Amino acid sequence: MPELERAHEYNFDLAVIGGGSGGLACAKEAAKLGAKVVVFDFVHPTPQKTTWGLGGTCLNVGCIPKKLMHTASLYGELIEDAKQYGWDCSKVGHSWSNMVGNIQSHIKAQNWKIRVDLREKNVTYYNEYATFVDTHTVKSVNKRGNERTVTADKFVLAMGGRPNYPDVPGAQDYAITSDDIFSLKYHPGKTLCVGASYISLECAGFLHGLGIDTTVLVRSILLRGFDRDCADKIGSYMEASGIKFIRPGTPSRIECVKEATETTAPELRVFFTVDGEEKSDTFNTVLFAIGRAPLTDKINPDAIGLKYDPNLKVPVDEAEKTNVDNVYAIGDLLNAPELTPLAIQSGRLLAKRLYGNSTILTDYVNVPTTVFTPLEYGSVGLSEDQAVAKYGEENIEVYHTKHTPTEQVVRESSPLDGHNFAKLICNKADNERIVGLHYLGPNAGEITGGFSVGLIMGATKSDFDRLVGIHPTSSEVFTTLKITKRSGLSIEEEDC
Repeated sequence: MPELERAHEYNFDLAVIGGGSGGLACAKEAAKLGAKVVVFDFVHPTPQKTTWGLGGTCLNVGCIPKKLMHTASLYGELIEDAKQYGWDCSKVGHSWSNMVGNIQSHIKAQNWKIRVDLREKNVTYYNEYATFVDTHTVKSVNKRGNERTVTADKFVLAMGGRPNYPDVPGAQDYAITSDDIFSLKYHPGKTLCVGASYISLECAGFLHGLGIDTTVLVRSILLRGFDRDCADKIGSYMEASGIKFIRPGTPSRIECVKEATETTAPELRVFFTVDGEEKSDTFNTVLFAIGRAPLTDKINPDAIGLKYDPNLKVPVDEAEKTNVDNVYAIGDLLNAPELTPLAIQSGRLLAKRLYGNSTILTDYVNVPTTVFTPLEYGSVGLSEDQAVAKYGEENIEVYHTKHTPTEQVVRESSPLDGHNFAKLICNKADNERIVGLHYLGPNAGEITGGFSVGLIMGATKSDFDRLVGIHPTSSEVFTTLKITKRSGLSIEEEDC
């Protein structure tokens, strides 16, 4: 491993505050390039006293357990479909405790692997909460209250964020968030998910798929910031599946009717306002997913004059540098998509620029993502509204269609049919270069991820037309799109 020539007398070349995906990626890459690196990570318990280990939101209370619970719910759906393929599925049940136990065992194993990996890569790790003293100094405190002072030449802020609670009586006393649901020891029972975010809809989706009575309380539109066609179709699919929606509505207070025990959920009465009228219903679990707030204000930013927005996001330049010359920020602290792979990419590239003479910057536009709702949604590039705003409506051509995955053609007809959808958004003024790709259907992440490199390389509609699709797969639909949105023609699918 190379050694850096040091022109400073600080304890470390680089201090990373936050042990999530982005911070760890940056720390390990910097150490690989010869920097002396320290990582600070500490998790304050939730109002319901939930805490977790090293690895950040994604591993512990985000992407990983979410995808695993989503998968568990899909297995239930596949069991129903399997009957049409000749399987006898008469003895089927689901154990919440077994699922949670197995998922948490996997997560704890990964927590340990991360610690071992840091040690092997010569990255110092402190399970301590760090706050700034000055631009080169932090004070850190462990769970016992012991303090230490550490100095560093440069700092990377990678603290991420935590879920918001509404300012309503009983919210923090009785409700949970995504920080709690994945390790919940008792079966959640009848559940109210509050919010129209992807986190709310994903949680509602897998809970319903596990056979749980699920309602979503929504203030306005679903999935703000995502493509409107796709967001509306997801809502229609979820309603058709049996998930109940209350909208427009906002919670006003939560009262406890019966306390929770070690093994049973509480009974809660939730009061909410719908069209100016207060209503109420009883639930066992209330899950708030109304947005997340960065932890910027928790690290004593004023001690170094760090600038941040009212929403606690940190402005940076194209190289992730803040207004403080030796302090950088990545991940969910930025006004950018809050995605684990993006944080990892930006962390690695930042380390390479700082210690490896690289000049490559992170692309924050062509970033693929998937929403793991019951009808999965994959996208990369711009939504239709964003494309129109950027290039003008007259320059945008949208190709779209419905499709039915082959694996679904023998199942019984149901209200869930007819929601799978594909859409390419093209810039006519630039040889129909594709500026947005959107897909609703099974395996959305794999399909979207596979096509994303095409957008990075400037693929056009004619490039997709020249591509021979794999038959019979859902990805093939993008190679045969003919109908434009402006034509007004039906997008009901043709036979294969």
